[in-house]
Amino acid sequence: MEHLHLFIDYGILGLLMVMSVIAVAIAIERLLIYRATRVGNFADRRALELHLTNKLHLIATIGSNAPYVGLLGTVLGIMLTFYDIGAAGFDTAKIMTGLAMALKATAFGLLVAIPAVVCYNLLLRRCKVILLQWDIHHG
Repeated sequence: MEHLHLFIDYGILGLLMVMSVIAVAIAIERLLIYRATRVGNFADRRALELHLTNKLHLIATIGSNAPYVGLLGTVLGIMLTFYDIGAAGFDTAKIMTGLAMALKATAFGLLVAIPAVVCYNLLLRRCKVILLQWDIHHG
């Protein structure tokens, strides 16, 4: 069962770290695109909307799935703790260590999800503002 410890520590937390980096990178890229976008350069509103919403779904997907990935780590950690209790007997220190490891996955999942959802909402708002500017500019 030692491989499950490694899977939780490196697999689940590693996946959450990758998800976090991807969400932040896309958010920064979108922010830079929004700053450089000029509504006068787009004759078609739909083309502008496609330009603005490109990759936003990735941030939303990360924000909505990161808690579930963290929850998966928690469930696996608790299962591993119960296995250790069954195999080695009741040891309070081992139980607390296992539960702490399990809860670490949930906390990290939330630490990834909350900023991703906030970034998504802020970027979506900026997208709507730019589209309204296009509507004003093009009558």
